[in-house]
Amino acid sequence: MITEIVRSALFVPATRPKRIPKAIATGADRVIVDLEDAVQEDLKEDARNNLDRYLSESPAARVLVRVNAPEHNAHEEDLALCSRHAGVIGVLLPKAETAPQVATANATGKPVWPIIESAKGLVNIRELCEAQGVERLSFGSLDLSLDLNLKAGSKAAEEILSHARYAILLATRSAKLAPALDGVFPAINDVEGLRTAVQFAHDMGFGGALCIHPSQVLAIHQALKPDAEELDWACRIIEAARSGEGVFVLDGLMVDAPVIARARLILSRAG
Repeated sequence: MITEIVRSALFVPATRPKRIPKAIATGADRVIVDLEDAVQEDLKEDARNNLDRYLSESPAARVLVRVNAPEHNAHEEDLALCSRHAGVIGVLLPKAETAPQVATANATGKPVWPIIESAKGLVNIRELCEAQGVERLSFGSLDLSLDLNLKAGSKAAEEILSHARYAILLATRSAKLAPALDGVFPAINDVEGLRTAVQFAHDMGFGGALCIHPSQVLAIHQALKPDAEELDWACRIIEAARSGEGVFVLDGLMVDAPVIARARLILSRAG
């Protein structure tokens, strides 16, 4: 399994190339330059040219690119751009539904992050995870809600979305992928709501979340940071493990390899 921690992935529209370095400067673990949803149809070519120019002029930049969906007429040109630039370190593949779609994206030589955002993608999730070149999954909760005709914000919709997250979690673990990222939280000014949503997804096994505004990056990182009690517990576990004993007792509880591994994960989240 890939163990590199990615807590946040910030979208920035390719129509606003001056915002790309600003997005990188936010401290987001990944920046995703968007050629899809954030770009209106008549500006697709301009957006791609903007990104092409930016990457040519900024060879040190490292970004992912959300290309247009496989059925879109700009898809092939978007992938060709990704192939040309070393600064593109991954392809975010929207409306991912089949392994051949992933294979086409991976032909760029870049890792692929399929977005699970349709009923068909959810049904075929194991096939997608097992396709060559997949690094991690991401969850397009808003688009999936639309595809499944869910009532946004209702308890029923949240229950269905939790089932979808469960499917993503199982597929991720089964295929030994990097932890998946939850979908965007659209209420930009609702910081507490964002923290609650991120903590909920993390408690379900997700590594972090996609985000749409620079102000959300810090909130996501804070939501995922272990609290003082967790951190103290993890430090004491690791310190006790230095004895070299495979199994030992701490605070009256047995500690073995899985518990030690959990402590190490907590410390890695704390940086």
